[in-house]
Amino acid sequence: MLHQWTLKRTWPVWSKNNKLSMATHLKSLSSYDTEKVPDAGHFSFGIVVSEYNKHITFPLLEGAVETLLKHGCDADNIKVVYVPGAYELPSGAQLLDDSDTFDAILCLGCVIKGETDHDIYINTSVAQALTTMSIQRKRPFLFGLLTPNTEQQALDRAGGKHGNKGVEVAVAAIKMADLARQLS
Repeated sequence: MLHQWTLKRTWPVWSKNNKLSMATHLKSLSSYDTEKVPDAGHFSFGIVVSEYNKHITFPLLEGAVETLLKHGCDADNIKVVYVPGAYELPSGAQLLDDSDTFDAILCLGCVIKGETDHDIYINTSVAQALTTMSIQRKRPFLFGLLTPNTEQQALDRAGGKHGNKGVEVAVAAIKMADLARQLS
């Protein structure tokens, strides 16, 4: 017997065809209170973007950059580099971090579930590497990797009906950079 999660319908739910689905269809996930985002005027950000699935990742980049600028970051304090695919995001982030001093590094990519388990290996590797770098380097490396089951789900999260993950990652980067500065 499959269980139905009902807590405000924000937890995973089982559909009638016995497939697990997230209740993201209920709202845009990129809504946030702009008053709770610190001024980004004194921060610098590195952004690493996967070129694979660029019709998805480039809108993520656009959302991230627009958000950083909206919150006061100077365009000269944003450096963008590109890597071939999502698996290369941690390496690109490390190279970018070694090249300059950033308050946070955003990593943007998309791995769409296919017929094999490649997505699990890539997504897990990227998440673990970014977490390790954040801890070892004492600087936020943000996970902006979409992990959808379908291309449509990815498009919906890259500026579509469910918002833009790039916006969410940029807001998190500003907040984490601010926290690091407050605690240093």
